[in-house]
Amino acid sequence: MNTPHRPTDDSLDRAADEFLRQRPRLFGIAYRILGSVAEAEDVVQDAWLRWQNTDRGTVVDPKAFLVTTTVRLAINVAQSARMRRETYVGPWLPEPVDTSVDPQVGAERGEALELAILVLLEKLKPLERAAYVLREAFDYPHHQIADILQISQDNARQIVSRSRKRLTNEHRKPVDDAEHRRLLDAFVAAARQGDLGALERLLTEDVASYADGNGMRGVARIKVTGRRRTAQLAAFSRKFLPDAEFHVVEANGGPAVLIVKDGVARALVTITVGDDGIDGLYWVMAADKLQAYARSAHRVLPRDAQQ
Repeated sequence: MNTPHRPTDDSLDRAADEFLRQRPRLFGIAYRILGSVAEAEDVVQDAWLRWQNTDRGTVVDPKAFLVTTTVRLAINVAQSARMRRETYVGPWLPEPVDTSVDPQVGAERGEALELAILVLLEKLKPLERAAYVLREAFDYPHHQIADILQISQDNARQIVSRSRKRLTNEHRKPVDDAEHRRLLDAFVAAARQGDLGALERLLTEDVASYADGNGMRGVARIKVTGRRRTAQLAAFSRKFLPDAEFHVVEANGGPAVLIVKDGVARALVTITVGDDGIDGLYWVMAADKLQAYARSAHRVLPRDAQQ
């Protein structure tokens, strides 16, 4: 009969130290796969519990064990989340993270972090998403991806290649950071003034706007396309949130606009930019996702790891 593993206080201290060293990477991987701060936090907590109760004397590479555990847990959560999101009211957008105070979320590489890319990742199957994230955001070699996902190396290579092509076809190459910020500042100025003409001049002909309010009154429940309609929607924000404050903040590694009224965050807006102007607007308005943005700046350690 096998005796359950009973870690000593000393071994738990060492386990906690190792886990905390890897925690930013684990959260970064889980968040990119799931697009949710809360779900990523839960996955990382589950990974800690498994690490805590593992016979660590048999683990050759703790980092590999923790990453593998996190990825597999995230894939399981993503499979169930996909069904839940099919009943979501209106466009679903990821929960943004405040990378200005939590830079380790994107410390490996900035890839697969901006909201527009996370939206596209939702179109991939969870295993495809995990393979893409490991390769493009964390630079894992194909043989390690194969080991983590329990597939062949050739299959891992093909999955990453197909996923990369699909995302490249659907996402335009971004402009430089200075031009992105210039257009965002111009958008904020025009939206605050309700200047429809100025807004139209900033937008591309085929611009698309996505608003995530999960059924909130007054929030568009379908994707809005076209320069005129998108400009009208942006201009309406001034009437929808009169006397609101517009603050340029950082979210998911890039600039964003946080709209605050009466001390409460009401919307976070990010844009995507092509050679001819703003081609995408992403409005996060669901209260729980705005709370997740604030919480991402103050994520606490697992309770057991703090002891």
